[in-house]
Amino acid sequence: MVNPYSVGLEQNPANFVALSPLSFIERSAFVYPKRISVIQGARQFTWKESYDRSRQLASALKNRGIGKGDTVAAMLPNTASMFECHFGVPMTGAVLNTLNTRLDAEAIAFMLAHGEAKVLITDPEFSAIIKAALALLEGPKPLVIDSLDPDFTGGESLGEKTYEDFLKEGEPDFKWSLPDDEWDAIALNYTSGTTGNPKGVVYHHRGAYLNAASNIISWGMPPHAVYLWTLPMFHCNGWCFPWTLAANACTSVCLRKVDPALIFNLIKAHKVTHMCGAPIVWGMMINSPDSLKEGIAHQVNGLIAGAAPPAAIIEGCEKMGFNITHVYGLTETYGPAAVCAKHPEWDKLPIDLRAARNGRQGVRYHMQEGIEVRDTVSLEPVPWDGETMGEIMFKGNLVMKGYLKNPKATEEAFEGGWFHTGDLAVVHSDGYVKIKDRSKDIIISGGENISSLEVEDVLYRHPAVVAAAVVAKPDEKWGEVPAAFVELKADAACTEAEIIEHCRAHLARFKVPKQVVFGELPKTSTGKIQKYVLRQHANSVLAIE
Repeated sequence: MVNPYSVGLEQNPANFVALSPLSFIERSAFVYPKRISVIQGARQFTWKESYDRSRQLASALKNRGIGKGDTVAAMLPNTASMFECHFGVPMTGAVLNTLNTRLDAEAIAFMLAHGEAKVLITDPEFSAIIKAALALLEGPKPLVIDSLDPDFTGGESLGEKTYEDFLKEGEPDFKWSLPDDEWDAIALNYTSGTTGNPKGVVYHHRGAYLNAASNIISWGMPPHAVYLWTLPMFHCNGWCFPWTLAANACTSVCLRKVDPALIFNLIKAHKVTHMCGAPIVWGMMINSPDSLKEGIAHQVNGLIAGAAPPAAIIEGCEKMGFNITHVYGLTETYGPAAVCAKHPEWDKLPIDLRAARNGRQGVRYHMQEGIEVRDTVSLEPVPWDGETMGEIMFKGNLVMKGYLKNPKATEEAFEGGWFHTGDLAVVHSDGYVKIKDRSKDIIISGGENISSLEVEDVLYRHPAVVAAAVVAKPDEKWGEVPAAFVELKADAACTEAEIIEHCRAHLARFKVPKQVVFGELPKTSTGKIQKYVLRQHANSVLAIE
């Protein structure tokens, strides 16, 4: 039987246009040409100026032969030029590869070579690393452009031109077009792997468009919000927020590095309404002097993600007066792809119970099709009993195209038609997902599973603790036992016995850490605690003590 809804009703230029977040900046520049788009120190840009500068960048890149399938890398902090790269680079059909500014030269050299970067836009702050990385490249070297920031002095100029001079090679009215296929790649992001080379995660225009919109819908973000860049734009393309802010005609307030004093000052100076950050960033703010927090008379909304946030962090944000929403995702899911959607009834709960509810990974983002916890062997969904553990899996438009030049890893990641996250979780009776641990972080002691996150949640509730991580320590009798690494607040004092006694009051005895090590915890550039470093320490130094 012929379907009458298909005959003569095909896609055509009038009824179908490829989805791309590039359309967002064109709209905001047209509708709100004089509204402020970006604030970087004393410099300010309007939406028309940001659009024109992005088109100049695209035009200049085109004039240098950059086009579809090429890669343009950016080693930049949160600056106006980094924001413009998210539009100007894909306007040429090229792919933007934002580089983690805290990686070493060997890792950067691998990414430049693996992604075959034709152009590298870099900040002098990172000149030593970039210079060493370029020296390690055996093949063709990319064209290097220096993006100078008036607020930063130092470093070495490595480029053929400055970013501002390079823009002069382009035309502000450059005629660009949306991709013919929304499946075309828009960005390349490398995972922060702990063993072997990182994998190159490829995003497409459709996913970037949908997640940019989902950030607005799932967060309830109003038009013209003022957004502070505490989250690095290199991390999952800033969780797609450069494109989100263009869609919503918001104002970006740039911040080169995370510093609580600067954060609070910028919040007050620019009436910042929204910001994102890992738990460690929020922890730094919570533990800042009260004098820094004074004078904020408006509501600040925050997204928290990264490592699964302890309830104590969410509770601390609420006490500080910030309205915090928990999101969850990975590099492979364009950043956040799940949200702990709040219920009004939770407002009636005591603050500790409310924080525990809000600390769950939650439900799918609006533009994601599915999040489930499935058995790692059978791939069947686990029961909603809050106890049976499985692996979190995603399905939908907010999942990467795959890993660049790595079909084996791509096939493994998509086994059974779902993206496998490697995070172990349970599902509560209301369908909300709650992470229990990474598969490699579960501690098996005497045959009993111990969630390192459960123990860390208790540690964070100790008044002297600012950061904590729990890993397995080899044990002759039990196989392995929990070991805690604890970072104390400034001027705080605490003993191992006090920490252990605190844990005994809240945990079954077999879950209590058998050893506590004090000191600053190793962290990634996005604030995640590097547990693999602590595991190495536990398997070597602690194992023989």
